[in-house]
Amino acid sequence: MRARIDPALEPPSERARAEAFLPEIYAELRALAASYLASERPGHTLQPTALVHEAWMRVLPQTGVAWRNPGHLRAVSAQAMRRVLVDHARRKQADKRGGGREPVTLNTGLVDARGGDVELLDLEVALEKLAARSARQAEIVELHVFGGLTQAEVADALELSLTTVEDHWRIARAWLNRELSEGWD
Repeated sequence: MRARIDPALEPPSERARAEAFLPEIYAELRALAASYLASERPGHTLQPTALVHEAWMRVLPQTGVAWRNPGHLRAVSAQAMRRVLVDHARRKQADKRGGGREPVTLNTGLVDARGGDVELLDLEVALEKLAARSARQAEIVELHVFGGLTQAEVADALELSLTTVEDHWRIARAWLNRELSEGWD
């Protein structure tokens, strides 16, 4: 006969751990979403709350993810928000009723050559190219720019030294500045 395990004694599932971290980081994620959308065109159809919820719906079903801490969940949620924004921009661009490309302003010092305006899809293409060169650098850029994490928080989330993150950020930022400014001259 198999012994029955009391469900109250079982360790929490990863989904339950993620849900437990959410109240701790929800306000931060919503503020981050609001900052992303503040630079979008007026009348943008996504609202900050909807962006956070859409990202959360992509994060929650992930299986096999061991949520280490709220910062880890915040970083993954920020990546999901980036994907939601890119998917939304792609749908709008494909829309035959005038869905133009949507600029997003990056105030992180990533792109200075044109006053900071970068089209989201151009940045996405550049990040994909960067990821092919260095997945680590692309991840650092993504967490810093889209995740709003400081370099120290990126170092903590990726379990790297701060010096390593700073070095990768400096190289990636220079590469992206060159890559994104090539078509501006």
